[in-house]
Amino acid sequence: MSDVSLSDDEDVPDLVDGIRQIVSCPVTLITGHLGAGKTTLLNYILTEQHGKRIAVILNEFGEGSTMEKSLSVGHNGKLYEEWLELRNGCLCCSVKDNGVKAIENLMEKRGNFDYILIETTGLADPGPLISMFWLDEELCSSVFLDGVITLFDAKNGPNTLKNETESHAGLVNTSIRQIALGDVILLNKCDVVTPAELETARAVIREVNLSAQIVETSYSKVPLDSILNLGAYARVNEDRIRRLTDEFTTLNVTGPHLDKSVGTVTIQLGLVEKSAVEKLMEKILWNNELKNSNGDTAEVFRAKGLLKINEGYLMLQAVYQTFSIGPISPEENSESVLVFIGRNLEKDCILRLLAEC
Repeated sequence: MSDVSLSDDEDVPDLVDGIRQIVSCPVTLITGHLGAGKTTLLNYILTEQHGKRIAVILNEFGEGSTMEKSLSVGHNGKLYEEWLELRNGCLCCSVKDNGVKAIENLMEKRGNFDYILIETTGLADPGPLISMFWLDEELCSSVFLDGVITLFDAKNGPNTLKNETESHAGLVNTSIRQIALGDVILLNKCDVVTPAELETARAVIREVNLSAQIVETSYSKVPLDSILNLGAYARVNEDRIRRLTDEFTTLNVTGPHLDKSVGTVTIQLGLVEKSAVEKLMEKILWNNELKNSNGDTAEVFRAKGLLKINEGYLMLQAVYQTFSIGPISPEENSESVLVFIGRNLEKDCILRLLAEC
C-alpha cells in the first residue's frame, strides 16, 4: 500500500457539494509507476490540436515524491497552481491537496471543457480515488467515472514489478494494483524495446489483468478516442454500453483456473439471480469467505460482470470493498460473464461459493 494520503472523511462533503454544480462530465484517472510516461501523455494532451476541450488536474497528493513533480506540464516549463487556459482549448491546473480545491476552481469554468483528466502520482494506489468519484452515483451524478488509464513502461516495467514484489514479500505492491485497476493499459516506450521485450511486457500485463485493452505507444502519443468515452463504469449510454458488452463477449476465458498470485479469473454462466450475485459479492468483499484450495483468503481488487436475469440484464461493478449492480440494455443477446481481478483466486472456489448463494 502507498503511504500517500488522499483525504480525510471530513473533506468529502465539500467535494460532493461542489460536484452537484457540474453538469455530467466524464472523469478519467491517469495512473502508472514513476517514469512510465504520465507527464509525457499529459503534455501531449495539453498541446496537441485534437479539437477536444479537456481539463487536466495534476495531483500531487500529500508530499508524494520529489521525482514525481510534473514540472514540464503547463506553460514554459512552469508548474501552475491556478487554472491556465491553453491555446488548444484545454485547461491545466496543479494542486497539492486532496483535489477539492481543483474541483471547486474547475466548476467556475464549467462550459469551457468536456472532459476531466486527473493524474495520480506514481506512488498512489488509484483505488481510493476511484471510490471517491464512483461510490455514490446519486451524490456524484454531475460527474461520473469514465475509466482508469494505466501507463506501463515496456522497457523497465517488468523488472520494476519483479523487484518490488521480491522486496515486499507477501504484499501486493502499488504497481500491480495500478495494472489491476486499469481499464486501458498504455504500453509505452515501445520504440526502445526489442520484439521479445515487448512480448514480455504484454505477458506481464496479461498475467495481472486479462480484461484491459492494451494500447502500444511511444512517447505516450495515443489517439484520444482510445482513452476517452470508455464507459468502464457505464451509465445508460448506447455507445458506452456497446463498448463494455463487446469487452465481455470477446474476453478470452480460457486462462488458468488457479493463480496463486495476482491474476484474472473469468466465469461464463447462463441465467443468474441478482440476489445470489449480491450475496456472492458480500461474502467475497465484506466477509472474506472466498478461499483458495490452500485455505488462503482471496482479495479482489476489481470485479465486473454482465448478468443475464429473467427480467433482462444487469451490470456488476466492484472496486475493493465497494460494488454496485444496476440495469443495462445490451444490443445483442449475451450470456452472463463475471470477471474477477485479484489475489488467490480460483475459478472452482468462486463457483462453489456462488452455488451456496
